[in-house]
Amino acid sequence: MRIGPYSIAPHVVLAPMAGVTDKPFRLLCKRMGAGLAVSEMTASDPRLWNTTKSLRRMDHQGEPEPVSVQIAGYDPGMLAEAAKYNADNGAQLIDINMGCPAKKVCNVWSGSALLQDEPLVARILHAVVRAVDVPVTLKIRTGWDREHRNALTIARIAEDAGIAALAVHGRTRADKYEGEAEYATIAAVKAAVGIPIMANGDITSPTKAREVLAATGADAVMVGRGAQGRPWIFREIAHHLQTGGFLAEPSPAEVRDILAGHLEQLYAFYGERMGVRIARKHLGWYAKDRPENAAFRHVVNQAEDAISQLRLMREYFDALAAGVSLAA
Repeated sequence: MRIGPYSIAPHVVLAPMAGVTDKPFRLLCKRMGAGLAVSEMTASDPRLWNTTKSLRRMDHQGEPEPVSVQIAGYDPGMLAEAAKYNADNGAQLIDINMGCPAKKVCNVWSGSALLQDEPLVARILHAVVRAVDVPVTLKIRTGWDREHRNALTIARIAEDAGIAALAVHGRTRADKYEGEAEYATIAAVKAAVGIPIMANGDITSPTKAREVLAATGADAVMVGRGAQGRPWIFREIAHHLQTGGFLAEPSPAEVRDILAGHLEQLYAFYGERMGVRIARKHLGWYAKDRPENAAFRHVVNQAEDAISQLRLMREYFDALAAGVSLAA
């Protein structure tokens, strides 16, 4: 799959997720095989650009190409300025958020709320594409609710505006993350437009990725929650799509080493105190499908400093590797 001058290989993409796809996680997922990793959304309001949070979100130093930055908002002029600002600060792709279902985003007429106003969507897309020399991508849902699935109309507007690639989550805004994603709408979008399409929603295994690509004809799959606690899902999917085979699950020792690297990146990026706190949710995700989930959470949540958190995590996975029972 190509987005402008960039070849995205493998065609497995990390979805933008607020509070998740920070720089340490993007770097990890790229090392684990993601062909593209999109940043968590950045504010379009210039009054917020110099806050600590925004400056961290705009830190792309050392990040492999192409650097993709998502912007969110509702005002065409403000979004155009935000796109320019991020392109000037290292973004090689600009992604527009029209997919987030969160109330705090939709209540200010951003994210998937924009799908209700097709003329406004057109104004935003034309304004942003005109404002920058880098490719602009768009992420949407299938519609506002199941009675108003207008992804096909939005996709045609996007293609007409010069959007370089489109990601479609197979749920409406009203669905949030409930129920199962549907892929028929994504297939209809792919058949109707000529720009690259990324299929998103419930991609949690190599088998599911293959099935979704076959069902939709999409050019790539986009993985969101399926990567939380399982960043190696990207290499698993890439391997399966290329060979038809399946990689073995990482051993406890390998998970320990992946986690250690991730935690150290979090401490370096956020500072020790905040890094330890942010690491807790990632540690919980790493344990979510393990029978010893409760015991693992109990152990790592005791840690108040980086040295203790790393030590407890390593001891825990070393015990797993040694076959020691750790039931809560």
